[in-house]
Amino acid sequence: MPMIGEDLDGVLAIEQVSFPTPWSRNSYLNEIYNNEFAYYYVARAADKVIGYAGLWLIFDEAHVTTVAVAPDYRGRRLGELLLKVLMQEAAYLGADRMTLEVRVSNHAARRLYERLGFVSAGIRKGYYNDNKEDAIIMWKHLYK
Repeated sequence: MPMIGEDLDGVLAIEQVSFPTPWSRNSYLNEIYNNEFAYYYVARAADKVIGYAGLWLIFDEAHVTTVAVAPDYRGRRLGELLLKVLMQEAAYLGADRMTLEVRVSNHAARRLYERLGFVSAGIRKGYYNDNKEDAIIMWKHLYK
């Protein structure tokens, strides 16, 4: 389902436990209400946000901005489902390919992305502000 302002308490709770430098409420509000290139989605279980994902669509390219799943729901392929929603929506909106960055040390996410057809295309040196860790740039062609 598309993310709305009322989802942000749940989104931010997951954000806090998932990322060393979490986004703020204002960042998400700006993304969902002011950024014409942004598309954000949530997964719910009984009115509770249990995961979310977002992308920016710029011309024919989709850039994954975030994917996170609540700790109690990890390992159930919810991240995979959210990424498939992003891929489907991006293709529907006219994207030919999708890209993302992932920490070199995030082996679980890298395996997921590779399973979904993303391939490594380079490194962004010192990409992450919290520890200057490198990011792997990954791409996937979307087939409509």
